[in-house]
Amino acid sequence: MKIVLYGATGRAGSRILAELLGRGHEVVAVVRHPEKLTPRTGLTAELGDLSTSDAIARAIDGAQAVVSAYGPPPDKPEDLVGVTEREIVAMQQVSQQANSPEHAPRLIVVGGAGSLEVAPGMTLVSTPDFPAEWKPIALAHQRALVLLRASSIDWTYLSPSAILEPGRRTGTFRLGQDTLLTAADGKSWISMEDYAIALVDELERPQHRRQRFTVGY
Repeated sequence: MKIVLYGATGRAGSRILAELLGRGHEVVAVVRHPEKLTPRTGLTAELGDLSTSDAIARAIDGAQAVVSAYGPPPDKPEDLVGVTEREIVAMQQVSQQANSPEHAPRLIVVGGAGSLEVAPGMTLVSTPDFPAEWKPIALAHQRALVLLRASSIDWTYLSPSAILEPGRRTGTFRLGQDTLLTAADGKSWISMEDYAIALVDELERPQHRRQRFTVGY
């Protein structure tokens, strides 16, 4: 499968890249600094960014799927919303040019956990103990999900657990929908390596088209 990946040099994106290449996919990593990517079989590094929908449309034309692991600058979390808007427009452009609907690409988005429910009608980001410093990016992710749900494109949004951190690739985890997953000890977390497995599994065997789902231990 030919996949365009944005954010390939980031923490989550680099692990998604490794998982994709490990499974034999053809990956076009669109990055600002191609020299930062180590040459590997199946990998093409292209100079580009997410600044315009036209640029995105050109980069993703001919791909079967697009993975967005974009992370905004720490001081500009709202940039995520604009990027999502441009990705949607680009996906619409490419889909309209496709010969048939089945040839239109999918968009898989590396999402946030803040919009997951911890109780009926209560999201994680709305809880009193949610860290204030993480609230702006959590709300930006929440607005991005709203945009995707209102769009007509073929999208999937994968929320991690409350904690997403580097760790082990175990292949053992649980999937959910809109509710935060917690382990028996009360911790809500997933390694970036296992998150990458869940994302690539969804690419290969779609189960959540036009849906959000989540992964955790």
